[in-house]
Amino acid sequence: MHRPEIVLPCLDEAEALPGVLAALPTGWPVLVVDNGSVDDTAAVAEAHGARVVVEPRRGYGAAVHTGLENAREELVAFLDGDGSLDADLLPELADAVDSGRADLAVGRRVPDPGSWPWHARMGNALIAGELRRRGVPVHDIAPIRVARREALLGLGITDRAFGYPLELLLRAGTAGWRIEEHPVRYSRRGGGRSKVSGSVTGTARAVRDMAGLLR
Repeated sequence: MHRPEIVLPCLDEAEALPGVLAALPTGWPVLVVDNGSVDDTAAVAEAHGARVVVEPRRGYGAAVHTGLENAREELVAFLDGDGSLDADLLPELADAVDSGRADLAVGRRVPDPGSWPWHARMGNALIAGELRRRGVPVHDIAPIRVARREALLGLGITDRAFGYPLELLLRAGTAGWRIEEHPVRYSRRGGGRSKVSGSVTGTARAVRDMAGLLR
């Protein structure tokens, strides 16, 4: 199997990163995108063997897309840098794409008790329901995913905020991509503070960004 490069978009994740990096598949290249952190995110990443690029424009989509542009492998995997998602799923997702069975393999969160606030879960469910109505067979907004780098670049995703993964799914659906969804354990973050689901305000901001794409 071709080893994907793992892209970790990070904003102030110095506390969580050691555990996240230690849990990744052995031997897979890792690219940490420092999205303007004020802690030691970049230094911690480099000390644990990750390559680091900096994206000063704040925004999840900006960090993810900079990682995609700077990745060097044919397959690219994306994972949050907070330790909330089980990285053991990555080989399964990578095999789905590398084998040619799927164009995009994504995770569907199975939350541990108390790990996913009600407001974040409700917002996610509403948007995923709209995606299915449009023929995109998912129940989550692709929090962990694997695809081919050139194919992702070819989708022409323009959102640079929280709407990035939704635009990816919408464009992939329009392009007729085969999408596989796999369950992934979702637990409490490994450290720091959530920028999205940790507050009603953060969730509302993310839903606002995504809702604009569904009009």
